[in-house]
Amino acid sequence: MIDTSLLDLAVIGSGGAAMAAAITARKAGKSVVLVEQGMLGGTCVNVGCVPSKTLLAAAGARHGALVNPFPGTPTSAGEVDFAALVGQKDELVGRLRQAKYADVADAYGFEVRPGRARFLDADTLAVDGTPLSARAYLVATGAEPAPPDLPGLDEVDWLTSTTAMEQTGLPESLVVIGGGYVGMEQAQLFAHLGARVTLIGRLAPAAEPEVADALRGVFADDGITVIEDRAVAVETMNGQVDVLTRGGRRARGARLLVATGRAPRTAALDLDAGGVKTDDRGFVVVDAQQATSNPRIYAAGDVSGAPQYVYVAAATGRVAALNATGAAGSRPATVDFTGMPGVVFTRPQLGSVGLTEAQALVAGHRCECRVLGLADVPRALANRDTRGVVKLVADADTGRLLGVHAAADSAGEFMLAATYAIKARMTVDEIANTWAPYLTMAESLRIAAGLFRNEMPTSCCA
Repeated sequence: MIDTSLLDLAVIGSGGAAMAAAITARKAGKSVVLVEQGMLGGTCVNVGCVPSKTLLAAAGARHGALVNPFPGTPTSAGEVDFAALVGQKDELVGRLRQAKYADVADAYGFEVRPGRARFLDADTLAVDGTPLSARAYLVATGAEPAPPDLPGLDEVDWLTSTTAMEQTGLPESLVVIGGGYVGMEQAQLFAHLGARVTLIGRLAPAAEPEVADALRGVFADDGITVIEDRAVAVETMNGQVDVLTRGGRRARGARLLVATGRAPRTAALDLDAGGVKTDDRGFVVVDAQQATSNPRIYAAGDVSGAPQYVYVAAATGRVAALNATGAAGSRPATVDFTGMPGVVFTRPQLGSVGLTEAQALVAGHRCECRVLGLADVPRALANRDTRGVVKLVADADTGRLLGVHAAADSAGEFMLAATYAIKARMTVDEIANTWAPYLTMAESLRIAAGLFRNEMPTSCCA
């Protein structure tokens, strides 16, 4: 047991930001305790990335069998045993929770203490009422689904992305409110498993228009009804859920899933007592070093309003630990967000790195863009699925690549190459002249870059 009188860092939470902070502090020789009131591992492993992606993979396998483009190799897909899929998902989550969280904590020698944390004052944290003093504190409690202010919602047994993945039966029909990444993934997950799905909300609101249009076509192919309008009320009728939109449309389903955003998980912390300021949405306000308004308290991950990706949580957690414990030295650590990738795990995937065209213009660039349809990508032709696009955004004066955005099979995989290119400040000419393995989706980066100097059609490898 760690001597808490000498504790260097007390971390509230045990997800990506918390674990990265604890590992960083222990590698610097500091003492650490994590305080967790719920399930070890936070959002990603328990109710977010891991469970959703394994279920999406299962749904994709079934859908691939149904829409098989190769008649010479016939496939089929029967009824779904959703309870079995959920059980398989739970087994994976439990295994990763042990291997990547509990075993890692043991390996690095830090305690994960169960209990509810609350600040007593600016210098002291309490765990289930017992004071826990440390030289520094880190708030890494994450975020949770935020229900919208929607008349009638309280009268419905509605689902979140978390509870939807805990069901033992597949709903015959489902209405999803929210067209962001959670709503899109959940809508396609259940549609590919055989449910009739209606999605209400602007589809892929943060995506480039060309990329969002490609996904609209895919959702239409999947039989998903998309109503790009705002939900204004929820009603129940004959055992079904009806959602009314601002434009007078009505969507009906056996179940309702709400995916309209996430809110910081801070209600039980008494941040006011700790002297920690929050913004108008409740997220903890931090500076570039992840420090809050109280110099002894830091925050990292989703709770700090950072982009809600587990790798961003980990990066902010590392920075917070280095600065909170003094391990950063005389030069404070910060997070460099240049080339930060994002992926929506629809089928095809939506991938994005760097600036959109609109963001580039706002940033003062005279930008130039090229859009490559997948019908010009040999890998897509071989796969017999050319739905999708790749869009490159470049500075018109220097040719430097500013952004890569795609709706494509394996888009998330080649976003790593795009990240490297943007971090290295490569030009589109340099990318067009760089080796690309033939018959890969990653080759689309080279082909798209070549469009900046020649928009005429090319041969397969030219």
